[in-house]
Amino acid sequence: MNKNDLIAEVADASGLSKTDAAKAVEGVFDAIGTALRKGGEVRLVGFGTFSVSKRAASEGRNPRTGEKIKIPASRQVKFKPGKGLKDTVNT
Repeated sequence: MNKNDLIAEVADASGLSKTDAAKAVEGVFDAIGTALRKGGEVRLVGFGTFSVSKRAASEGRNPRTGEKIKIPASRQVKFKPGKGLKDTVNT
């Protein structure tokens, strides 16, 4: 399923027009992104939890040349599925 498929499903399930459903889906994505950017966590009971973890800088190697390279520190988005989502997938 891609974003357009998700918008179509939301429109069908909610009775909204596709334009309104697209605004709703974009609004949800923006709200999640904004909360994570601020270092927060987004808990959707029954679905899962989005969080941010910090990855320290490290040193790696270029696989072609063997040359050492520095990998900068970064923040990674993590998702932990909730019980409801796990149950839906496993039934």
